[in-house]
Amino acid sequence: MNGEIILDKALAFTTKKLEEMAMDFSCPYRDEAKYALRWPILKALPRLITKHHISTYEKDPLKNNVLLKFAKLDYNAMQKLYQKELYEVSRWWKDLKLMKELYFARDRMVESYIWALGVFYEPKYSYGRIILAKIAVLTILLDDIYDVYGTFDELELFTNAIERWDSIGIEKLPKCMKVLYRAILKVYEEIEKDISKDNIIPYAIHYAKEGMKRQCRAYFAEAKWFHEGYMPTFEEYMKVAIVSTCFYVYVPISFVGMGVAASQEVFEWVESDPMLLKASGIIGRLMNDITSHKFEQERGHIDSAVECYMKQHEVSEEDAIIELAKEITKAWKDMIEDYIMKSTKLSTVILMRVLNHGRLSEFFYKKEDGYTFVHGDTKHFITAMLIDPIPI
Repeated sequence: MNGEIILDKALAFTTKKLEEMAMDFSCPYRDEAKYALRWPILKALPRLITKHHISTYEKDPLKNNVLLKFAKLDYNAMQKLYQKELYEVSRWWKDLKLMKELYFARDRMVESYIWALGVFYEPKYSYGRIILAKIAVLTILLDDIYDVYGTFDELELFTNAIERWDSIGIEKLPKCMKVLYRAILKVYEEIEKDISKDNIIPYAIHYAKEGMKRQCRAYFAEAKWFHEGYMPTFEEYMKVAIVSTCFYVYVPISFVGMGVAASQEVFEWVESDPMLLKASGIIGRLMNDITSHKFEQERGHIDSAVECYMKQHEVSEEDAIIELAKEITKAWKDMIEDYIMKSTKLSTVILMRVLNHGRLSEFFYKKEDGYTFVHGDTKHFITAMLIDPIPI
């Protein structure tokens, strides 16, 4: 947490030692040191590191073979469940036929499911993964509508329609925007129908819709800046851009997928902009901007956190990125502090979902924009989690 000087020194010391081990070809723990530096436990997604730990444990001469076999069977069984869920989401996505109209947008269906899998990997949250993946892939299309396609007037009409949550006036919009709008309303309607069967969390869909409205307001604010040629201050930018990370959409819909575990108090807590969610959004926004700002500028995007910081503080790109990295480190400490403080009032099962969004940013954006350009760690994770089982 912030202000823990002794622990800061301990972290610096252990990091230095791990880096030395990672560079020492004679060190028997070299690979483990490299892995620990790349995926520290605090920032790693639990299911992402499972396969690595199984393979490491298998090399241990003192291993328990029964426990090892059980771990492999569990991993493979969960992989089959994930494959089944991905098939369901893929079939839904194919039936929508949205990409025919939104030819300019990113098709990130598999990556959206991977994001959902990162939020909660447990078998009992199968429904949660499915609905989060659906909302995530539609939100990516929304992002591209606001960034790439829509005119300012069209985006204003679209945003107002989302605010009303009805179809009045959308006939004035281009076909691609109409079909996306209707798809969004339909999927929320289907989710509402699903959760109303047992009448356990009737309040939940309201908060999920509010998250989508807030997302579109943030997208529109950014579109307005671009339309007016306005460069906000770093603080102005972050106030809006934290929301446009999509976390304010993803977190409420994640809680909807958790059923009775998410009380109305939980949804009201999210709407209060808790530090845990805000810090997670800061991590997501800054890591995304650092890795993708050059690509975004090429396709006509608003100035990112990097450009805003450079102009406001009159520093180079390199210096701006160094300072933003410090902000990311601080946000991690803020997030952990709030997680610990809130764990006495809210279930850690709930809090962990917000924390995992920060971890997903670490996974997708640490080296590159792994959500837009699927290779490296993203491709490896998809292969490990969804394709290659562990030999028994």
